Amino acid sequence: MRGKGMRIVLASSSPRRRELLERAGVVFETAVSPAEELHDASMPPEELCEENAVRKAVAVAPEFPDAVVIGSDTLVFIDGGPLGKPKDLEEARAMLRRLSGRPHFVCTGVCLVLPGGDRKVFHDTTEVDFRELDGETIDRYLSLVNVLDKAGAYGIQEHGELIISGIRGSFENVMGFPVEKVVEALAEL
Repeated sequence: MRGKGMRIVLASSSPRRRELLERAGVVFETAVSPAEELHDASMPPEELCEENAVRKAVAVAPEFPDAVVIGSDTLVFIDGGPLGKPKDLEEARAMLRRLSGRPHFVCTGVCLVLPGGDRKVFHDTTEVDFRELDGETIDRYLSLVNVLDKAGAYGIQEHGELIISGIRGSFENVMGFPVEKVVEALAEL
């Protein structure tokens, strides 16, 4: 799906986002966004993810004035606070311990910057239930999955069965990109 000559640029270096867009049949280019993400725990989750998505797309859009530029940001929220990407394995362990046995939300904000500068901004939220995790399970999971590039220190698509007992909402959103909603928004253009 390309649209009638519509050029699409994904403002992300995420291999998961690229994979999901490719699987959906979208023809696109990528450009890494230099935007600084906000880490403001006082903002509502949806607003924080959407604001970061806008920042990422807007930072890349001037380089591609004839394209639709897609920015996206995914965060895990528990107890009203965001969990971003862990800075090291100790922080990852602490995040997994905090998520253990509890439900939490994964929110992904998306911003499409259209040629001419108009924006379409939206988000998707999925509720995720974690299994009770003991230290051995956490260590096993960390030995199998590179979690340092994943919000909340986990990836549902990589050995998720070890840590996740259920989800309500989009699996792809938990991977980091609500591809169905993105494809719908592109089709509306």
